[in-house]
Amino acid sequence: MTINEYQALAMRTLNPALDEKDVLINGVMGLCGESGEAIDIVKKHLSQGHALDRDALIGELGDVAWYLAETAHALGVPLEDVLARNIEKLRARYPQGFDARLSENRAR
Repeated sequence: MTINEYQALAMRTLNPALDEKDVLINGVMGLCGESGEAIDIVKKHLSQGHALDRDALIGELGDVAWYLAETAHALGVPLEDVLARNIEKLRARYPQGFDARLSENRAR
């Protein structure tokens, strides 16, 4: 499955009662919420001695993907374009791959 196929399939489960603005708001709020659930799983592993619940974390990553697809949909952009733009930015920032020196200089 391509990322755009995923987006189309995922958007079949979008609430049709939401208007364009509400789809955008729901998407961004969902990204924040699901990211929080993902970090909670890692926090429990690193700080509370729990075994890493890989299945739960994978599930949360799927939820993040759904809300990412929804947010891109709200903007009228294919998810593939979002990812391609991110790769362009990373290539410009780190043309030879990650470099700690470039990362340090960027932060200033």
